[in-house]
Amino acid sequence: MDTVCLFPLAGRGVLRVAGDDARQFLQGLISNDVARVSPARAMWAAFLTAQGRYLHDFFVVEMDGALLLEGEAARLADLRRRLSMYRLRSRVTIEPVDPPLSVWALTGDGAAAAVGLAAGDAGSAVAMAGGVIFVDPRLPAAGLRALLPAASGEAALVGCGFQPGAAGSFEARRIALGLPDGSRDLLIDKTLLLEGGFLELDGIDWDKGCYLGQELTARTRWRGLVKRRLLPMRVQGPLPPAGTPILLDGREIGEVRSGADGWTMVMLRLDALAKIQAAGGVAVEGAHLVPQVPSWAALPQDLADAGS
Repeated sequence: MDTVCLFPLAGRGVLRVAGDDARQFLQGLISNDVARVSPARAMWAAFLTAQGRYLHDFFVVEMDGALLLEGEAARLADLRRRLSMYRLRSRVTIEPVDPPLSVWALTGDGAAAAVGLAAGDAGSAVAMAGGVIFVDPRLPAAGLRALLPAASGEAALVGCGFQPGAAGSFEARRIALGLPDGSRDLLIDKTLLLEGGFLELDGIDWDKGCYLGQELTARTRWRGLVKRRLLPMRVQGPLPPAGTPILLDGREIGEVRSGADGWTMVMLRLDALAKIQAAGGVAVEGAHLVPQVPSWAALPQDLADAGS
């Protein structure tokens, strides 16, 4: 079996949504269909403003009868507060997991088999060692996520054959695949889901009924209103800091977001993409950035057909 690696994701945390009305409660708020979630199936979803702009994204999986939301650790308190605003008389509790679960990324050709899952089965999940492990529901090539007890999770993974991976290598892999990492890549109260790849990465259900921000999300798709996209770029030279503007012919066409080990994520105007590709890249703060459009990404003319 090829080497399988584990990477602690200290920036991620877990929120627990439980109670008789938990599924119905989340169903009316988030972008994906909660009916898909079970102990054997995880999904990816977003929570939006009423105007359809990004606030939070997270993985959702079931464990011990409750729904676990795995998202940005530093912003879980904000997610909890915002969800609680809609609780009203619903029989729902929204709390941090106690005892806490830590989050790991697992990679390698044999990673899924090491925990009894099928490698290409996006979202497939299994209970293990007091937690849950699932294949990334966005893109199986990203590997697996493990939500396990903080005190014993790493030992359980090592017992399955996983070895600690090199620091930063998972982050570079994520960016090269074009996968967003929360508010590091998606602008709060600004980004549209289709700008962040949620359509192609199975983060939206188009048949589930109403949810917060649905109207703008649907209109963006059917009218082809996507003017920007989050895209990975190969960096030749020093890595530009997050927030650095990208200029072309004196006009701002994008902004640098997260980056690691020769890769960066960029929110880019699509009307500039062809010109940058033809020129072989664009200069940014002493570096040369070359766009790498992921094979899964649909450009605007393809959006009406993608994900259907």
